[in-house]
Amino acid sequence: MGLIVRLLINAVVVYLVASFLPGVSVAGFGTALIVAIVLALLNTFVKPVLQILSLPITILTLGLFLLVINVIIIKLAAALVDGFHVDNWLIALIFSFIVSLVSSALGAAAED
Repeated sequence: MGLIVRLLINAVVVYLVASFLPGVSVAGFGTALIVAIVLALLNTFVKPVLQILSLPITILTLGLFLLVINVIIIKLAAALVDGFHVDNWLIALIFSFIVSLVSSALGAAAED
């Protein structure tokens, strides 16, 4: 599946999840597309560095610290993109879980 298709799927998912999840706001579909691009860049460049730096605590928590890293990535995206806001850490965790789950399912369906 092409990069553009994945970004569009993620943008649609971000927009839809923000529309029904209280505590997450996206100004419009253009902002959702920018959020999808920023999340892709953060997941590509920043997340691996955070995972390596937090490896000892990730091992001690049996991988649960990876959820904290996901929340950090979402909150960082919210700080970087105007028009995208996430209220708190719990909402960011729920948002991260739903977006990754739905994006994976739609991505798998698009490949078939």
